[in-house]
Amino acid sequence: MKLASLVGGTATVIGTEATLADASEALVHDGVGSLGVISDRTLVGIITERDLVRAMAEGADPEVALVTDWMADAPDTFSPDVDVDEAARWLLEVGYRHMPVMAEGELLGIVSIRDILWAILGNAESG
Repeated sequence: MKLASLVGGTATVIGTEATLADASEALVHDGVGSLGVISDRTLVGIITERDLVRAMAEGADPEVALVTDWMADAPDTFSPDVDVDEAARWLLEVGYRHMPVMAEGELLGIVSIRDILWAILGNAESG
């Protein structure tokens, strides 16, 4: 199974001018654990629930602090052609929980380790 089967529709993104409060609202509204941060339609970072927790723990004002101050800059990305098993191994190896999936400079979605685990379990049950 390829990552392409796990991403679809519109990726959840936020702009570089967004505050941590904006990001928190978007995460809750869309029911996701991470957001792509974009500038001029280009992915420049990723911000996750953990980044928001870290920011709050360090005293950031969510109404003022920008996502760009807390995001992971220039994140690694996966191609949609990457096998789910390979992606799982890589995420475990580097310790990431979320990874953008990109094709030809376009953000297709962000897969989570949970998405990948469900895909692997689904394959095991059907195979």
